[in-house]
Amino acid sequence: MFELSSFAQSVTEEASSESLTLLNVMKKGNALKKIKIMKLNWGTGIVLAFIGFIAFIMYFVITMMTTEKYNTSLVTEDYYKEELEYQNDIDKANNAKNLSTNITWKRTEKGLEITFPENLKANQITGTVFLYRPSNKQVDFETAISLSDHNLLIPDKRLLDGRWNIRVDWQYNGKSYLYKKEIVY
Repeated sequence: MFELSSFAQSVTEEASSESLTLLNVMKKGNALKKIKIMKLNWGTGIVLAFIGFIAFIMYFVITMMTTEKYNTSLVTEDYYKEELEYQNDIDKANNAKNLSTNITWKRTEKGLEITFPENLKANQITGTVFLYRPSNKQVDFETAISLSDHNLLIPDKRLLDGRWNIRVDWQYNGKSYLYKKEIVY
């Protein structure tokens, strides 16, 4: 080591004052050797892993809650009001179950065909048909029941392929009925 120091001093004398000298480089090298590298113990590693995991989860939670693509809208805006009317829906569904034949549906080339019981007079059936698309509330729609025969046709152009919830709330001779079904169109 002594020989290198004397060599460095001789080089320093010859070098200009603006350039780095070998002695300065050697001094910096010795200073770097004296710096201890921080070692992580297992406790610190676990804490850092937890912090990393929590940050990862929080990133995804915030992304899901603030991005419009993942809209978490309610099925209905006034669900308290609908909850109060739920017993009426149960009674209407029981009335429909007590019919000799209930509403049926089928997909045709023209669209969705809803067939009402044949033993009822078609011109006395009133009510509404509501089609709810769980994945996209912009395509939900409601239509009034207007029958000349026992079939109601919902045009194919109004329906997208996929899952729909159909709700037929109808009346016949002052008695209310309800038909609810999840369908795949």
